[in-house]
Amino acid sequence: MKSFKYIALGCMSVLILDSCSKDKEITSYRGKVKFETIAVSSKIAGRISKIYVQEGQDVKKGDTLAYIDIPEVNAKMMQAEGAITSAKGQLDLANNGATSEQLRQINGNLDAGKAQLKFARESYDRLNAMFKDSLVSRQQLDEVKMKLEMAKSQVFALEAKRDEVIKGARTEQIAQAKGQLDRAIGAKEEVKSASDEKYLIAPADMSVETISLKEGELLTPGYTLFNGYEKNEVYFRFTVPESKIYDFKVGSSIIIVNPYTKKEIQSKILSINQLAQYADVTSTSPLYDLSESIYELKIVPVSIPDAQTFYANSTVLIKK
Repeated sequence: MKSFKYIALGCMSVLILDSCSKDKEITSYRGKVKFETIAVSSKIAGRISKIYVQEGQDVKKGDTLAYIDIPEVNAKMMQAEGAITSAKGQLDLANNGATSEQLRQINGNLDAGKAQLKFARESYDRLNAMFKDSLVSRQQLDEVKMKLEMAKSQVFALEAKRDEVIKGARTEQIAQAKGQLDRAIGAKEEVKSASDEKYLIAPADMSVETISLKEGELLTPGYTLFNGYEKNEVYFRFTVPESKIYDFKVGSSIIIVNPYTKKEIQSKILSINQLAQYADVTSTSPLYDLSESIYELKIVPVSIPDAQTFYANSTVLIKK
């Protein structure tokens, strides 16, 4: 009876040892959970009027994080609207030509110029006859002749102006007016873009980690107001010495384990990069031999939702 019992116990021991040998072992490699970071800042300066989120809060892409008061935007918008109105008027004038009132004014100036020309010509003819009879000097005749030429030039210029008004503006004038209008519209779009900067919007699903300023404080261009990380962009970072790096290969599958919850995450090695500074090594693992190069493994989970059970900078292990 005893021999049968010993045989049974022996069989059970063999089965237990066999099952244990099939399980993958937890290695000594320790890594950290990392998330892709996000910094939210403003393009232009303004005063923080309202902050809608708190540190540690999860937000969705497109959520409003803060409202920035930028009073200069309203003034610039009024200037842009005025420039557009003026440019449209210039373009309409170039396309439509002069009004009837302007044409009457030009014709009136032309009639006056022709009257002066007629008077100047009669004066010249009279003094020229007197000059032939030696009644006036040569200088007097030249002065009247100069006035005649000036009257001719004035009439010629007015006739050219009248013809230009009747025919309409030249192509160059229309192009110039259109260019001014496009420039004014562009200035308005620039102001509208600045107006959109009043609202700081979450660029992705993220967790707000830190808020740098408080309501009422001045936000300068480019200064980061919100720091956070994308919860959908998780990865695991491991440092491995040169003597062990050949155990890993980019693209190969690997299992990451949470040592506290025992949860396993199916992952793959995304990249292997050499660390340039030994300070990174000695601060995390002082027992490493400094004669060895140290490499960083970047491992990404195959299933993102499972990886969301981790917290930033928490410890993870490799199972193989």
